[in-house]
Amino acid sequence: MITEAIILAGGFGTRLRKVLEDVPKPMAPINGRPFLEYQLNYLKSFGINRAVLSIGYLSHQIQSHFGSSFNGIEIVYAVEKTPLGTGGGIKLAYNELKTNEAVVVNGDTLFEVNIKDFFKLHRAKSSLFSLALRELDDVSRYGNVLINDENQIYKFAEKGSHHGEGLINGGVYIIHAEFFENTNLPKKFSMEKDVFESCYKKRNFYGFPFSNYFLDIGIPEDFEKAQDDFPKLKY
Repeated sequence: MITEAIILAGGFGTRLRKVLEDVPKPMAPINGRPFLEYQLNYLKSFGINRAVLSIGYLSHQIQSHFGSSFNGIEIVYAVEKTPLGTGGGIKLAYNELKTNEAVVVNGDTLFEVNIKDFFKLHRAKSSLFSLALRELDDVSRYGNVLINDENQIYKFAEKGSHHGEGLINGGVYIIHAEFFENTNLPKKFSMEKDVFESCYKKRNFYGFPFSNYFLDIGIPEDFEKAQDDFPKLKY
């Protein structure tokens, strides 16, 4: 069973500046509650009892709101003194884990993956790095992920390079600490460019499709959609 999570909560929220100022993106208010509350409640529903928040931009707002615990989940912080990129933030947070594996989620995306099922699939492949994938009608905003019959990823395509139906990286991962120990990565790096698009030919990455609810609040239109959708959720 997996009990720890890492939440990437250091985003600047540049695309939300029109509707949200001086607030870190993970603290964007959804019906009067910060997005991170919904994310943490989702994680708790699958047995997560400890979360490491990778924070940077306006980090004091997150720390002052959540403190050392939220709804029974222990909260720990990995603070980026300078931006480390999506990969560097995860690697820094791994230093705060008590176990060797964690589920990693984005602080601006709610993807209701069944974490217990995801973990079983991850373990069945003896995987060090697994991605939860989501099928969309148009993948151009996110890029495309291609898998074979064994669920092994054989291609990551960049944003805008593909259009139409396909699988996208849903921003939910399970990573074993051994991956970082055995992969020569700098302190600052991009998970998308330096890992997904560069390492997949050398290392085995597995992707598992899920059809659960998915919403990325990173653009104003979807931020507004969350105001309507989230009251219907159980979080």
